[in-house]
Amino acid sequence: MTKWVYNFGGGLNEGGAGLRNLLGGKGANLAEMASIGLPVPPGFTITTEVCSAYYENSNNYPADLAQQVAGALHRIEKSVGLVFGDSNAPLLVSVRSGARVSMPGMMDTVLNLGLNDETVEGLAASSKDERFAWDSYRRFIQMYGSVVMGVPHHRFEDLLEQAKHGLGVTDDTAITASDWREIVRDYKEVVQKETGKPFPNDPQEQLWGAISAVFGSWMNPRANTYRKLHEIPASWGTAVNVQAMVFGNMGDDCATGVCFTRDPSTGENIFYGEYLVNAQGEDVVAGIRTPQPMAAGRASPDQSPMEKVLPAAYEELMRVRDILEKHYRDMQDIEFTVQSNTLYMLQTRSGKRTAAAALKIAIDMAREGLITQDEAIQRVPPASLDQLLHPTLDPKAEKNLFTRGLPASPGAATGVIVFSAEEVEDRAAKGEDVILVRIETSPEDVHGMHAARGVLTTRGGMTSHAAVVARGMGRVCVAGAGGITVDYKAQTMTAGNVTLKGGDWITLDGGNGAVYVGKVSTIPPTLSGDFGTLMGWADDVRRLRVRANAETPEDAETARRFGAEGVGLSRTEHMFFGPDRIGFVRQMIMADDTETRKTAIAALLPFQRDDFTKIFRIMSGLPVTIRLLDPPLHEFLPHGEAELEEVAKAMGQPVEALRARRSALSEANPMLGHRGCRLGISYPEIYAMQVRAIIEAAIAVSKETGKAIVPEIMIPLVGMKTELEVTRKTAEAEVVTVFKEQGTTLEYLIGTMIELPRAAITAGQIAEVADFFSFGTNDLTQTTLGLSRDDAGSFLPYYVDHGLLPKDPFVSIDREGVGALVRMGVEGGRKTKPNLKLGVCGEHGGDPDSIAFFESVGLDYVSCSPFRVPVARLAAAQATLAARKEKATS
Repeated sequence: MTKWVYNFGGGLNEGGAGLRNLLGGKGANLAEMASIGLPVPPGFTITTEVCSAYYENSNNYPADLAQQVAGALHRIEKSVGLVFGDSNAPLLVSVRSGARVSMPGMMDTVLNLGLNDETVEGLAASSKDERFAWDSYRRFIQMYGSVVMGVPHHRFEDLLEQAKHGLGVTDDTAITASDWREIVRDYKEVVQKETGKPFPNDPQEQLWGAISAVFGSWMNPRANTYRKLHEIPASWGTAVNVQAMVFGNMGDDCATGVCFTRDPSTGENIFYGEYLVNAQGEDVVAGIRTPQPMAAGRASPDQSPMEKVLPAAYEELMRVRDILEKHYRDMQDIEFTVQSNTLYMLQTRSGKRTAAAALKIAIDMAREGLITQDEAIQRVPPASLDQLLHPTLDPKAEKNLFTRGLPASPGAATGVIVFSAEEVEDRAAKGEDVILVRIETSPEDVHGMHAARGVLTTRGGMTSHAAVVARGMGRVCVAGAGGITVDYKAQTMTAGNVTLKGGDWITLDGGNGAVYVGKVSTIPPTLSGDFGTLMGWADDVRRLRVRANAETPEDAETARRFGAEGVGLSRTEHMFFGPDRIGFVRQMIMADDTETRKTAIAALLPFQRDDFTKIFRIMSGLPVTIRLLDPPLHEFLPHGEAELEEVAKAMGQPVEALRARRSALSEANPMLGHRGCRLGISYPEIYAMQVRAIIEAAIAVSKETGKAIVPEIMIPLVGMKTELEVTRKTAEAEVVTVFKEQGTTLEYLIGTMIELPRAAITAGQIAEVADFFSFGTNDLTQTTLGLSRDDAGSFLPYYVDHGLLPKDPFVSIDREGVGALVRMGVEGGRKTKPNLKLGVCGEHGGDPDSIAFFESVGLDYVSCSPFRVPVARLAAAQATLAARKEKATS
């Protein structure tokens, strides 16, 4: 017979912390606390497997569940000397949810279950407190009516407020027993009116109604949303915990509270929390009464700290705090009740905390000897570090929500609305704070994005152009805000009934995707000493090196500041959109003869050489990988007649001729068109210029600094060995020419970006002519799945929400498809060249889950946006530790 029910407390503990997946976090920890001698009221847990069976069998329970529940309930009765449903000495129970991971406030709870018109009189007699009994009864009706029977919660609250107003009282504790009797009668009438059914009197019916409600709450909208945000599978299910009630609302020697063993905001090693005298648990979180502080040292003169009001219970709670931290070796979130000066523990779990607190707690506990340094590294979620690297909105500031989009790049930014990159640059140059608003961005907007405080788009997903570039620049970005209509001509944007115009102030929250009307004050980031300490520990552990994607001196400086060990991708096409060079680029592309093209290329050479010189200088001998030009041509062609006329004038050619040339160069699918190495093969003079600029810059910085500069020249979009052979030959010929001109040499590498399925499949052949591979997982994902990252945002969320895909493949690597190609490329390349240098430079290089995969396939480094470098450093360390553990246990 399958065991569906596990007992805890009262001398019988059938579970423990090791059964979290089966018993849920609450049930596992209740059993664990009871097993180490802490005061836990007896109860039982119905397993998560019942939840799964419940949904798989059309809300029907396993046949033998009722029998097991009855046996466990009888055990509680014997343990506490009370009987469920007895009119003289009734046992009351609580029914609570308990998923395997903490989901605070997401599911439902029922307290005081077992009360009816008879048992309430028995509770009054046995407790010698009639007021307490009827207060408990009204609480039960209110919770059960709302949670189980679906009566809107406000219906009960409205009645209670009317009663208090009629009685001339403001505090629930001032309501007498006779008053509560009247309110109970009114509550029952509300239930009858709202549901068409009387409130149930049978305790067994109440119990099974509550159990079903808890299982049902696993799929309620707020729980579904929470699971989606925290990537919790629906298949995990929730457990149900049924536990003997203890009462914090029996008088002034009773209380209830919620506390943390350390401050969850700062991580400071102080007892942090609140409590209420003569109250039940929901009173603390409901905000109806003002909770009081725990410790006397943190109380103001008008407050009543628990340390003074209930000193014996407080002292016992401090003892329990110490036991729990040492036992669980983590900061705990505790729920407790004091009944007649006796402490009872109702819950403990690892407490939610801010990123700053997570850092401090992990480091402090390592120094206190509670955990090891390796454990401290694993305690901090890498993605949470984003909170520490960007400004955030002041939580105390007033906010007026305009709309929401996707939190594409973290941080907070306030500025005036501007709809063009050119205007952004002009206004930013005058010292204005500006937000660039676009339907979608393209590489032509890069200069405006760089000058802006933040970027807002109405289209695109988490890996759209706007998102990727903004993250790389450290700019705040809210993308895919589909509720906004942008009118470029009218210079307005509208969401609902609100229209904002250019020059109006807005605020972006890149942490949650919110867009607010007006200015909202921000709080600057503070990188504490704890941050540096943890990063140092992580660097000592990790195997994977961490580089940054950078193509401007600002990017390179940021990357160095955050600990990057080189540049893994410098996209040269991003360097060409400056107003002083875009004209020459257009002339280079629009030229229909070699000489005209070479003239434009010669004009671009000094710009490129200066770009590379600055980056080499900043990186000071660290490796720098520079990708040669890889532009979808449509991004560089003149747009509109004005730009066309400007290029025609510069080239001294008729506009008609250039219009025909533009038409001839236009492509049906530019992303799979004349780009990458295909462009370099068609026009070798373009790549020759870039190679010359790279080598001349490397030689200059090497002479200037005395450090060995070893540039890594990357050929993009190679699909076959022959393409790399041709482009490598062009590059090496130019290198030899520069060496002769300069009278010196230096070491250099020529490799390729593996971003096409064919390249991954034939990696062994390509490796014969490559010094390194860098996996471009952005385009590899697009070409493998046949998805455009800029367009798939319209349907990818549906795929993830409905289980067609586990995650957005542009955010976290598709291991079965794209990952298999990466593994194939690694194995093929290293079979040909065992010491082939291998890295990844797509956005996946900053995703912790993807980094774990890259560790497993043996890459040498990951490269990511500068602001994600700390995230990658920590994730790489955690991946190393996980790999060591797996190896040790295999």
